[in-house]
Amino acid sequence: MSVYAIGIDVGGTNTKFGIVDANGHILEQDRTLTNEHENVQEFIDTLHDKLAPMIERAGGPGQFRGIGIGAPNGNYYTGNIEHAANLKWKGIIPLAHMVSEKFGIKVKVTNDANAAAVGEMMYGCAKGMKHFITITLGTGVGSGIVVDGKILLGHDGFAGELGHTIIRHGGRLHKGTGSRGCLESYASATGVRETALELLASKPDVPSLLRDYSINDLTSQSVFECAIKGDVIANEIFEYTGQILGEALANFIMFSSPEAIILFGGLTKAGDLIMNPTRQAMEDNLLQVFRNKVKLMFSELREADAAILGASALVWE
Repeated sequence: MSVYAIGIDVGGTNTKFGIVDANGHILEQDRTLTNEHENVQEFIDTLHDKLAPMIERAGGPGQFRGIGIGAPNGNYYTGNIEHAANLKWKGIIPLAHMVSEKFGIKVKVTNDANAAAVGEMMYGCAKGMKHFITITLGTGVGSGIVVDGKILLGHDGFAGELGHTIIRHGGRLHKGTGSRGCLESYASATGVRETALELLASKPDVPSLLRDYSINDLTSQSVFECAIKGDVIANEIFEYTGQILGEALANFIMFSSPEAIILFGGLTKAGDLIMNPTRQAMEDNLLQVFRNKVKLMFSELREADAAILGASALVWE
């Protein structure tokens, strides 16, 4: 009897993967850089090189029920990655077929944020919830929407791209898609960096620790480190980011009336710096009937674990 699953989380920067048992325990895990590979076959070969020894230590391919993969624009229905904005591999990538062929194990694919939502529902703070939204704040902004205990997929498998909803009409250019003013352009780690560059340029007379960083070294982590030291511009960046994120969350609440919105991903490490302005803007922009009803919370799962667990959970369906 098959006793293990492999969970793979393909992120815009890193790909995390691990061996998971049926009780949700991760036996082993590792990671690799996603975009260092110019073509997807090289990426799959690297994954295989790293996973093969793990698979053998677990008793060989026969011990595995399957491989679950969460990936940007991963389509549950087709097993393809389709036109992912933040990956080097463009067009339609038959990922499930290619990975299955390489590993000799059956594969299921879904959107990376959907995988995180499944992980949250099975093992995290959404356990027992039937209506919630996860928002992943990483290199991009992903989302997984759960309605009546099921991931919302839509007719084509692509429902729930909340990060690409337009929140500032005619706003900041999203280099990956060409759209202007989408949530991802502001509320991602990439967006925080862009806001930092814009504010530093527009306020040349305001002293800031952020000016000590070169353009290449300035990241959302730099902004966080400066904000906790009391830097005025760094704190303004988080206020601005939280304002935009909170407005967007208010829209999402008025659409699906979830019990909770769970924030997940690297940007949540900023804690109250991002949570407080986000919650304030969210409540300020809700109709009275929705106010003070929806829990806004950080994921309790470790970032790597949630995505790996969620991806692996596809296998046990």
